[in-house]
Amino acid sequence: MTYGGPGGLWDVDAMTPAEFVLAGPVTRDEVKGLCDDVRALLEATGAPVVVCDVGGLGPPGLATVDLLARLALTARRAGSGIRLRDPDPALHALLDLVGLRFEVEGQPEQREPALGVEEAVEPGDPAV
Repeated sequence: MTYGGPGGLWDVDAMTPAEFVLAGPVTRDEVKGLCDDVRALLEATGAPVVVCDVGGLGPPGLATVDLLARLALTARRAGSGIRLRDPDPALHALLDLVGLRFEVEGQPEQREPALGVEEAVEPGDPAV
């Protein structure tokens, strides 16, 4: 028994990250609604990652850290992750201080060398 499948290439659905913009200082009362919005976005798109544009959040504080931690937990429960776009350096430092690690858009992944960096080899070095 043979099967004559369709000719040509298979349809491939490109998985692009969903985008979510956070603007202005966010109050504690808004956090639950924002988590619901991220959950709905993930259900609608099926994206593996949500890119959160945090450039408009303003000066970082513990309320921002709480918001990002809850959004990350919401995304993780939906089987996705969070990536930050345009974080303030102070926000990045504050997240490091409290022990939260987020992937930041445009930065190389951990253990991945930055683009354009080459390792030098000295003559006489043993082959690895």
